[in-house]
Amino acid sequence: MAPEASTARGTDVDIGQLCIDTIRTLSIDAIQKANSGHPGTPMAMAPVAYTLWQRFLRFDPTDPIWPGRDRFVLSAGHASMLLYALLYLAEVRAVDPDYEVVGDPAVSLDDIKSFRQLDSRAPGHPEYRWTSGVETTTGPLGQGIATSVGMAIASKWQGARFNRPGFELFDFDVYSIAGDGCFMEGVSNEAASIAGHLKLDNLCWIYDNNHITIDGKTHLAYDDDVAARFMGYGWNVTRVGDANDTELLSRAFEEFKGEEGRPTLIVVDSHIGYGSPHKQDTAAVHGAPLGEEEVRETKRAYGWPEDAQFLVPDGVREHLAAGIGKRGAELRGEWEKKLVAYAEDNAGLAAEIDAMQKRELPDGWDAGIPGFEADEKGIATRKASNKVENAIAEKLPWLIAGSADLTDSTSVRLDFDGAADFEPGAFDGRQLHFGIREHEAAAISNGLSLSKLRPLWSTYLTFSDYARPAIRLSALMELPVIHVFTHDSIGLGEDGPTHQPVEQIASLRAVPGLDVIRPADANEVAEAWRVAIDRSHQPVALVLTRQAVPVLDRSRYASAEGLRRGGYVLADADGGDPEVILIATGSEVALAVAAHEELGADGIRSRVVSLPCWELFERQGADYRQQVLPPQIAARVSVEEASTIGWDRYVGLEGTRIGMHTFGTSAPLKDVQTKFGFTPDRVAETAREVLQRAKGNS
Repeated sequence: MAPEASTARGTDVDIGQLCIDTIRTLSIDAIQKANSGHPGTPMAMAPVAYTLWQRFLRFDPTDPIWPGRDRFVLSAGHASMLLYALLYLAEVRAVDPDYEVVGDPAVSLDDIKSFRQLDSRAPGHPEYRWTSGVETTTGPLGQGIATSVGMAIASKWQGARFNRPGFELFDFDVYSIAGDGCFMEGVSNEAASIAGHLKLDNLCWIYDNNHITIDGKTHLAYDDDVAARFMGYGWNVTRVGDANDTELLSRAFEEFKGEEGRPTLIVVDSHIGYGSPHKQDTAAVHGAPLGEEEVRETKRAYGWPEDAQFLVPDGVREHLAAGIGKRGAELRGEWEKKLVAYAEDNAGLAAEIDAMQKRELPDGWDAGIPGFEADEKGIATRKASNKVENAIAEKLPWLIAGSADLTDSTSVRLDFDGAADFEPGAFDGRQLHFGIREHEAAAISNGLSLSKLRPLWSTYLTFSDYARPAIRLSALMELPVIHVFTHDSIGLGEDGPTHQPVEQIASLRAVPGLDVIRPADANEVAEAWRVAIDRSHQPVALVLTRQAVPVLDRSRYASAEGLRRGGYVLADADGGDPEVILIATGSEVALAVAAHEELGADGIRSRVVSLPCWELFERQGADYRQQVLPPQIAARVSVEEASTIGWDRYVGLEGTRIGMHTFGTSAPLKDVQTKFGFTPDRVAETAREVLQRAKGNS
C-alpha cells in the first residue's frame, strides 16, 4: 500500500515505520540526485535515530541551543543525510550568530534536494555553525565520538558547579552514532579509555555494527572484539541484534538511562539497506548512490511509491511534532521556569550561566594579569604564561585547564583555592588530566568549548602533530579553544631532534582561522593571553619556551601592547631611518635585540620588529603594516628557530631567513644554538651581508 497519508498504515507502529522509511527515502533521493554520498548507513540506522529522537532525546526543535538539551552527535558523518532528514522532519529552527532563534528551518526540503551542492544547509558532512542542530562538525572518522567526551565532561562540570537541591539545571546526556571506521581510528581508544576512567555515565555511544568500510568487509583489516574491548575500558556494553527492532532499542536506551558510574556502548547489528544484495555491497563499499534501478527496488521493498521523489507523507512531521517536538518544548519550558526561580537565590551563578551561553566574559576578568619587570636573566615564557593563566582563571570560573600528562612541564597547573582536579566524584574540578592522549585532549577541549566552557590544553609543540585533526576542527568550527604548546624550538637542547620542533610552527600557521602567537617575553605573554581570552569565535595556539628568555626593558623598548596588532616596532634606529630590519618571534627576539645593539655600535641603523602573530598582523590595515615594514627597505633578516617556510613574505627576495633547514641535534642549549647559527653575532653578521647586498643592488 502506497504511504500517501498518515492513514495508510493506521496504527502508531505504522506511523513510526512510516517516519523511519521517510528518513530512508529522503536520504536515498538526496544522494541519488547529488550523484554523491553514502546511502547505506542512513538506511540502516534510520530506526535507531528515529527511536532515540522520538522517544528519548531531550531536545526542543524550536530552540536547538537550549542549554539543558541532550546532545546528539553523528560521528559517522558520511551518513549526514540521516541527520538532515531528522532536522527537516522534526522542524528544527535555525539559529543566527547572535544566538537568537530565528524562524527559518535549519534544513529545508530544498536544502535536501540540493544535498552536497553550493550553499545548501545540507553539505557533504555535518558542519557546526553552518547547520543549526549540528552539535559538532564530523566526517573525519573518530572525531565525533572523541568530541562527545568533552560534551559529557561539560555536563558533569556544569552540574557540579550550578545545580542546587531542587534545581537540576545541568544533567544532559550525550549520544553518538559511530561505525567501524570510528572505532578503527586510534582516537577512539583515547576517547573510550578516558571516558571509562572518568565514569561518564551520561555518555552513550551507538555502534553501527555492519561490518562494512569503504574497502569492503571489515575482515580485510579488523577483527576486534569491540564488546570485550569496551568492557575492558570500564563501559556498560549492551547489544541490539536487529537495528529494526525499535522496542529492543528502547530497552537499550532505558538501560543507559538507568546506568550509574559507567558510560554505555550499545552495539547495534545492522545491514546495509534493502534490495539487491550485490548492489547493496557495491554502494556500501564505494560510498556511492544506489543507482536508479536499485532505488526503485529498495523503495518497492519499503512499500514506497517507486517513482516518488522526496516524498514526505502526511502525518510524518505531525507525528514527530507530537513526540520530540511536544516533549522538547515542555522540557525546555520547565527548565526556563526553573532557571528563573533559581536566579532568585543564585543570581551570581545565573549570571554566569547567561554569560557562558553568550560567550561573554565577566567584568574585570583581566584585572589581575601581572606585569613583569625588566630582567636580563628572564623567565621562560611557559612559566610567565602560568602566572597569567592563574590570574585570569581566578576571575573566569568556567576556564578549564588540562594537559596531556605534562601539567607542570608545560606550566598549566591551576594553583589557587578551588582549582582541584576533575576526577570521578569531583566533577567541579578545573584541572583536567588527559593522560598521554594528545588527540583526545584537543577533541575534548572542542567538546568543552561547544558546551560554552573556556578550555585550554597543553603539550610540547612537537607533539601538536598528534592532535592535528582536532586542532584543525577547532578552527573550522570557530571555537575559542586555547592550544598551549611549550618546548617550542631547538632550545630544548639535550632532548634532541625527536623533541625539537622544526616544521610545526609553519604547519600550524597554515591552518585557516588559527592564530599562532609566539611571544618574545613575559610581557608579550600577558598580552597574548588578553588576545586569546577575548575571543568568541576563534582558536589560538600559544607557542612558548622551556628556557628562560630576557624580560625586555619596556622603558627602553616599545610596549608589549604592540602584540595586539600581531607585529610592531620593538626597537628602532637612532639618527635616521633604518637601513636594515631584523624580524623575529619568540626567544629569537632577544637575539635580534642584541644584534641591533651590536649593529648600532658599528654605526649601522637597524630596526627590530617583533612579529609574534602573523595572522593578527595580516589583519591590520596596509598603512600600519607598511609603517612597521617600509617597502623601500629591502635589507631584511628574519630569525626563528623553525622552518623558514612563509618568511619570504616578510623578508622579500633580497632578504635572508635564519631558520632551520634540517632537524636539530642533541647537545646543551648553547651548543645547539651555536651550531645552527642562532647567536647575536651571527644575526649581526647576516644583517651586514644583507645590507651590503642591498646597497650593491640599488
